[in-house]
Amino acid sequence: MNLKEKIREVQDWPIAGVNFKDITTLLEDPEIFKYVVDEMTKPYLNQQIDKIVVIDARGFLFGTVMAYKLGCGVSLVRKKGKLPYKTIEASYQKEYGPDTLIMHEDTIKKGEKVAIVDDLLATGGTMETTVKMVEQLGGNILGISVVVDLPFLGGNKKVENYNIHYLVSYDRE
Repeated sequence: MNLKEKIREVQDWPIAGVNFKDITTLLEDPEIFKYVVDEMTKPYLNQQIDKIVVIDARGFLFGTVMAYKLGCGVSLVRKKGKLPYKTIEASYQKEYGPDTLIMHEDTIKKGEKVAIVDDLLATGGTMETTVKMVEQLGGNILGISVVVDLPFLGGNKKVENYNIHYLVSYDRE
């Protein structure tokens, strides 16, 4: 299935010069959504994953279904102030300014095998920050899965020491 044909591209959003890859079109079609989740799950079928770490918010959409299919738990990565219990946090620089991510301090146990899931890997700040928090909690990262990789923005270089799985790659905008 050619997912590039199914992903809507929005010119000059959220700022001029950005060609936004809108994956909501993949969610709207049940056949495509099932295909995407099945393909994202395949690398982990024989890995005995303990947790899928999902990144707010579109990572939630794919990763929770993957966890269901794999019979494992889900750990949330959210924006600061969005989780009610004791958290760890890490700040980083996004394309459009600074940001802080948090996780519950007890969401991953030392030695648990995890996969990290998001919709897109662009400049890599969010993913790199998530990796650091998972490792701080003692998680063993078996892979990183995204629907879309934008290698020309350099994000995959920030996490190149991990098994990166993606379904679509764009060489440039």
